Amino acid sequence: MVVVVSYDVSTKSEAGTTRLRKIAEACLNYGMRVQNSVFECNVDPAQWEVLKNTLLKIYNAEEDSLRFYFLGSNWQRRVEHYGAKKSVSWDEPFIV
Repeated sequence: MVVVVSYDVSTKSEAGTTRLRKIAEACLNYGMRVQNSVFECNVDPAQWEVLKNTLLKIYNAEEDSLRFYFLGSNWQRRVEHYGAKKSVSWDEPFIV
């Protein structure tokens, strides 16, 4: 299934900057960055639980926000992309 992860992390402190970096790194382990704070993650249910729990441990509920959008396995019909940056194709080999 494809899950879109978006986040807004307060960077008013050094701790916030660290959280921002850690959230991005966690998302990179499971997906592709499609905008600065938005990732498309192609995960199975077990991977999703690991990623979600990792993100919830990193973020600060008082200062940051996380949003998850579940596009499922039929995501191609739900996503339109225009402009810069090539759109992700999960059917092709994914090499980082």
